[in-house]
Amino acid sequence: MSYKSDIEIAREANKKPIQEIGAKIGIDSADLLPYGHDKAKVSQNFINSVQDREDGKLILVTAINPTPAGEGKTTTTVGLGDGLNRIGKNAMICIREASLGPNFGMKGGAAGGGYAQVVPMEEMNLHFTGDFHAITSAHSLLSAMIDNHIYWGNEQEIDTRRVAWRRVVDMNDRALRQITASLGGVSNGFPREAGFDITVASEVMAILCLANDLKDLEKRLGDIIVAYRRDKSPVYCRDIKAEGAMTVLLKDAMQPNLVQTLENNPAFVHGGPFANIAHGCNSVIATKTALKVADYVVTEAGFGADLGAEKFMNIKCRKAGIAPSAVVLVATVRAMKMNGGVAKADLGAENVEAVKSGCANLGRHIENVKSFGVPVVVAINHFVTDTDAEVQAVKDYCGEHGVEAVLSRHWELGSEGSAPLAEKVVEIVEGGTANFAPIYPDDMPLFEKIETIAKRIYRADEVLADNKIRNQLREWEEAGYGNLPVCMAKTQYSFSTDPSLRGAPTGHSVPVREVRLSAGAGFIVVVCGEIMTMPGLPRKPAAETICLNDAGEIEGLF
Repeated sequence: MSYKSDIEIAREANKKPIQEIGAKIGIDSADLLPYGHDKAKVSQNFINSVQDREDGKLILVTAINPTPAGEGKTTTTVGLGDGLNRIGKNAMICIREASLGPNFGMKGGAAGGGYAQVVPMEEMNLHFTGDFHAITSAHSLLSAMIDNHIYWGNEQEIDTRRVAWRRVVDMNDRALRQITASLGGVSNGFPREAGFDITVASEVMAILCLANDLKDLEKRLGDIIVAYRRDKSPVYCRDIKAEGAMTVLLKDAMQPNLVQTLENNPAFVHGGPFANIAHGCNSVIATKTALKVADYVVTEAGFGADLGAEKFMNIKCRKAGIAPSAVVLVATVRAMKMNGGVAKADLGAENVEAVKSGCANLGRHIENVKSFGVPVVVAINHFVTDTDAEVQAVKDYCGEHGVEAVLSRHWELGSEGSAPLAEKVVEIVEGGTANFAPIYPDDMPLFEKIETIAKRIYRADEVLADNKIRNQLREWEEAGYGNLPVCMAKTQYSFSTDPSLRGAPTGHSVPVREVRLSAGAGFIVVVCGEIMTMPGLPRKPAAETICLNDAGEIEGLF
């Protein structure tokens, strides 16, 4: 049996004018800034007007470690949101925006799939409403003003060897990881080493996603440490006087983007930090606004629960004062087989023993999420090649670990296929058993926070960090940054720092290569193993097959 592609399904969508979608959650057309007919930004005036309302229930969707077999976390997030609306609940979803780098690299697009999608798909996966461009521009403005400050006399006495602010571009471009800037003589400034990260790794991205409003945004931007003097005292963005203009550039980008699912249910798509190098959640302002206008809010955290869910709990919830009522942990039979040692080419054949063997990865994530005091349900994202025996093997394994697994067929059937999962989520939420708490306190020393995550979440034996890194953490503690949470930058493919180590490894170490202080965002970035904050394109990037057809339609993006 042949199935329609995601883009074919998306193009057949019966989209409603965005004003109708806004009306479903009480947003008047005057409070929407339309970008065409099917997407709009929500005004700060509306956001301010709903702050006295009670919050709805927050549901986090996370997953096992990603595999080439596919897990479908965003697809499940969309499907669950549609399913909740189908069973009579007032629900909406909150997801992140897509980065151009991965779209033209490995992924080829990211807005759900099958009959569980958010539309308009092409725009969401390309320029959308321009938020990423605004973030890149604000970041680049600060970069330019730092070097300009140095050129015109260096009043702040910046040590050019200690400029901490890297440049960014929203593209996978390994050639820019390390560069030499300002070559060409006196008129071009003072030559120094520099480098680029991808836009989603920018502290400006993290700040936009954690700020409560424009005033908070400007303060956080001002708190960015951009460089150090020879005496190692910090130079802040506010010392360069860049935060005001940066806020102007980000004024519209701070407003959440309203779009719709294929079933015309509301969705906020806003912000886009990666979970393997940043905190991996959509914006606080979008999530908190959704909680004021819907009874159930379904949001996702990037990659596996060892990264996205951990950061959602320890960073976003801590900073925003929110707490999930339930967690949906997404797994697939195919991924279980791959974790059990089956090659991708052989995933279509039934292999119950491989499923059972691969479930160890799922079990580790179940234990980890439970440690935050939040109830868990496993969503088995259905693939048409799954057999009843394989599905039952996953259900049996989950039962042994004290959680229920629900088969969800949202990709094939939309909300009809996700209704059983929605019913189970409502049952858990209304049971009121959540007792959320982060896994480490604010006042724990920074290195102990790193060790807590490495040992409790990754099951590592030790954290390897030289004296330079340990001394840097102690200096930050003495400077008043000891209460910040830590943001682990680590491969998404394994609990360890070795991307080839699947399953549930133990007995490994977590080597810390570098630590970065994101004073504006309010966390310490801990770079582990070989993870890069500027990805490279694969041998055969998705961009090679993306083009316009004779009808002027995009092909190859999905």
